[in-house]
Amino acid sequence: MNDRVDVAIAGGGPAGCALALALAQSGRSVALLESKVEIAGDGPLRPLALSEASRMILERVDAWASLRATPILEVDVSQGIAPGRTRFDAGDAGLAALGHVVAYAPLCAEMARQARARLPRARFGVEIASIAEHPGSVALALTNGERIEASCLVHAEGSSAGMQERPYGQSALLAEVEVHPSARHCAWERFTPSGPLALLPFEGRYALVWGLPSARAEALRDADERAFLAELQRAFGDRAGRFAAVRDRWCAPLALRRRARRVEGRQAYIGNAAQTLHPVAGQGLNLGLRDAWALARAMRSSADAGDPAALARFGRARRLDAEATIRVTDFLATMFDGDNPIAGAARGAAMLALDAFGPARRFFARRMVFGPSAIP
Repeated sequence: MNDRVDVAIAGGGPAGCALALALAQSGRSVALLESKVEIAGDGPLRPLALSEASRMILERVDAWASLRATPILEVDVSQGIAPGRTRFDAGDAGLAALGHVVAYAPLCAEMARQARARLPRARFGVEIASIAEHPGSVALALTNGERIEASCLVHAEGSSAGMQERPYGQSALLAEVEVHPSARHCAWERFTPSGPLALLPFEGRYALVWGLPSARAEALRDADERAFLAELQRAFGDRAGRFAAVRDRWCAPLALRRRARRVEGRQAYIGNAAQTLHPVAGQGLNLGLRDAWALARAMRSSADAGDPAALARFGRARRLDAEATIRVTDFLATMFDGDNPIAGAARGAAMLALDAFGPARRFFARRMVFGPSAIP
């Protein structure tokens, strides 16, 4: 079977589905290709801190209403027991919420459900066997025997060959933590000597994301519950309450991955196919959704969805947001790691200055929510 479409998208995760649904709304013909039959299922909690801009994007493609989400109204940032603290407030930034915490699996399931319902050419459980770019099109051969010709191929399938990689020497330790009193709507970020520690409010408990040296992360993953909770309490302090129970501990290695170019001819890269970030600032999927929305807008304004000149303009336009987000995330992951007293004093002074200067604090909050632009 041969088919001709405006855009073929490799990858049915949130970024790929968001792009596909946005393009379909504008009348583009789209083939969504995902190698997994089901891209999310049962398993431990994988928390996502979605920005208000991401919520707006998902709402605009009709993939938000059914999600269970806990709004973040405040973000408290500090060095734990060391001097230096700042607090971001949604009202102070002129927003209803700074972000929303959702679980990855239900988000993926909802995005896939919407894609199956609204995209006639959505294919799950199929892989791309070969890619050949020709003048005016990209030809794809699929493992199920189908052949697709597209004006543009968008890669949204996650990290792949050709990406530059720099390991952090850390792993993220993730878990669900029960606390007394119950978690409400404040997210906590602590920069500890061993690595950044985040607590995200989710349905009355906290989703823990703790960056640690890999060996230490694995040891805490396997520790008995009492010892783990004692270590977490010691590292975080008692400002968020008393940690009472933990479940579903797991680890994931951390690295910065990025492509030197996000556009090559009639092929474009978005989301984790373009960059994979440290989770310290929770910006990875938010940046990927902004990639998807910006590419959909660029394609709506071009007669040829795969016009190399239009795609090149998209790549240049995304450079500021991507580079700034990567640099801020990398800075937070590296500069705030370690127990050097001089560096600690400098970090504390910077946070105190940010906390004292309201306009700078509001600018930083809105920059992390929306990127360099206004509302998407």
